[in-house]
Amino acid sequence: QVQLVESGGGLVQAGGSLRLSCLASGNVLSINYMGWYRQAPGKQRELVAGITRDGVTNYADSMKDRFTISRDIAKNTMYLQMNNLKPGDTAVYYCSAVEYRGFHSWGQGTQVTVSS
Repeated sequence: QVQLVESGGGLVQAGGSLRLSCLASGNVLSINYMGWYRQAPGKQRELVAGITRDGVTNYADSMKDRFTISRDIAKNTMYLQMNNLKPGDTAVYYCSAVEYRGFHSWGQGTQVTVSS
């Protein structure tokens, strides 16, 4: 199993930046894909960005110009740099990991609130 812990959320004014971190532990060598998702109140959870084990990234179209996903393999940590934040970015942000065998793990989430 893989355990995930997010950090870095908080309250920021519109136009500001935050960097989220996701620390993975457990069977990290089995991870094939990691991603950031978010869920706003009353809305479905949506993909923000993802990164494969080979470093290939993908982004939601609405966020690819402002958000950057990265990772530090040595630290078992994935990051999401979020710039020019907007009130519409307010949500709980979740880290996820998919293992080669298909198991999908989630973190507990970190709240991001963007004030206008």
